Amino acid sequence: MSPHEIWVKYAAKFTDSAINAGLATLLLIIGIWASGAVAGWVRRISKRQKRIDDTLAAFFASIVRWVLIAIVLIAVLDRFGVQTTQIVAVLGAATLAIGLALQGTLSNVAAGVMLVLFRPYRLGDVVEVAGQIGAVKDVNIFTTELATPDNIKIVLPNGQCWGAPIRNFTALPTRRLDLDFGVAYDVDLAVATAVIDATVRADRRVLGEPAPLVKVKALGDFSVTILASVWCATPDLYQLRFDLLRSVKEALDRAGVTIPFPTNVTYQVDGTQKEAGSPAPSLPRASEPEAQRPETQDRVGGK
Repeated sequence: MSPHEIWVKYAAKFTDSAINAGLATLLLIIGIWASGAVAGWVRRISKRQKRIDDTLAAFFASIVRWVLIAIVLIAVLDRFGVQTTQIVAVLGAATLAIGLALQGTLSNVAAGVMLVLFRPYRLGDVVEVAGQIGAVKDVNIFTTELATPDNIKIVLPNGQCWGAPIRNFTALPTRRLDLDFGVAYDVDLAVATAVIDATVRADRRVLGEPAPLVKVKALGDFSVTILASVWCATPDLYQLRFDLLRSVKEALDRAGVTIPFPTNVTYQVDGTQKEAGSPAPSLPRASEPEAQRPETQDRVGGK
């Protein structure tokens, strides 16, 4: 082979390599730019959805971006003649191994996505989840953070939150408040019921619809229980409970309605003092028939 032919051969190879390198570089630049553009588009679209917040939108955008970058890198390597089939197989095996090793963490991620997407609770809601009660302070991809009424921070894995029943105490605009009041048996129940009904209706926080319900609920051991069931706005529930307990007690006192308390009654049996609830005095046992006594049986048998 002449020097000229050798020069032409190597020049062609160099030209091909330069072209491939240029195309690969251009492909890499365009791919990275396109991945960022698509990720931004996904984030904007996600933010328009009411069920998807900023955290989940950023998470989706990040996944899309890195998947596109991985595809671009494989295409760039293919331009240089690298066997990408083996790389894809290795990446698949590595992904499977990582998934098995982090299956608990990935389950929390999946649960976090479901929590943010379906919104069983939002920031500020008071909930009971996984046996814990508190106000929701933060919901991210991995955990849910609660603050208890005494301001203790509780961090729960999202897998536990999504897999357990969730009670949201503040999700709905109104709540029902049930209060029990005990009155003495000798009280006129019509008067007591009217006093309680008028007192609860006088509070502006008590809703007129559904109307308050005041009825006799139970006959207890020492009192008659009257139920007052009212509806109110959810934020007013706890303070309304405290205020109604006091206002009804004061109204019953003004009306002369007695609120009883447990008492003991003392009675006498055979001159012995006993309290109510004490076991009855034992009666003397009847004398056994003489024939059943051992000494009598001995005499009958001649022994």
